[in-house]
Amino acid sequence: MMNLAFAGFRHSHILSLYDAAIKDDNVNIVGCYEENPEKSIITDAVSLTYASYEEVLSDARVDAIAIGDYYAKRGQMVIAALKAGKHVICDKPICTTLDELDEIEALIHQTGLKVCCMLDLRYMPQITTAQKLINEGKIGEIVNVSFTGQHCLDYGNRPGWYFEDGKHGGTINDIAIHGIDLIRYLTKKNLTNINCARTWNAYAEKVPTFKDCAQFMAEFEDISVMADVSYAAPKCNCILPTYWEFTFWGKKGMLKFNYASSDLYVYTTEEEILPCPPTEVTLLKDFALQMDNKDSILNCEDMLKSQRQVLEIQKAAE
Repeated sequence: MMNLAFAGFRHSHILSLYDAAIKDDNVNIVGCYEENPEKSIITDAVSLTYASYEEVLSDARVDAIAIGDYYAKRGQMVIAALKAGKHVICDKPICTTLDELDEIEALIHQTGLKVCCMLDLRYMPQITTAQKLINEGKIGEIVNVSFTGQHCLDYGNRPGWYFEDGKHGGTINDIAIHGIDLIRYLTKKNLTNINCARTWNAYAEKVPTFKDCAQFMAEFEDISVMADVSYAAPKCNCILPTYWEFTFWGKKGMLKFNYASSDLYVYTTEEEILPCPPTEVTLLKDFALQMDNKDSILNCEDMLKSQRQVLEIQKAAE
């Protein structure tokens, strides 16, 4: 049984984790904390039981802390949790600076504690099949990858801290970490060169300092990657294919998938459409495996590499 406390409710992702924890028989929610309830996204289902983050850290019942505060605050919260002897599961990104990541990595190695990031694209239905096909050489040696992770800006409804100086930490770090992590997971390749990276303001006209658009081109060893992770998507009552769409080109063919469908498209001498069943592994179950030092889809070392590489691309854009 995992005794889990929640700290910070400033993004909807943490509510999805809270709902999943309620439904998981192997998770016991010990309590919740939010520094600014009036600015949070707390629902009636969430009951705040801690008066301070220090109280969460000192609670001997707590095995792990789920962190969902605004982005620039998370790094120090993760560091404090590790120093208090707690495992951490955190919404992405886990921090906004390389210095914070260095300290988090050092503490993980010193303590043996685990930090899990909510990189949930790894659990998309198509990923197991895509990984199998790539490993078998179905499309040959991969040469090019492109992905889009376009989101709706939704100004006025999206949390206000996004647009406050010093709290967001960059659109590439915010969004692209999912794509970078998935490319690393499927190809086993790491960032070796950043060809170009750009962020700029286009849609958030009321907040010209907020760089809502982001594109980059980078090399992952011998693979060239192009990406657009802008807040450019129209507000739409459907899942747009550009929300998360990936294309892998190999020397024998290509494969393509997106978040809007559970199908995997493979093109060699003909088109194949492969329906993919949902994965049985959930993020929380995977985190429990990590805490028990068992094989898991995501692990600390992998998470640290993905976070570091996306921070390096964000830094290049700046």
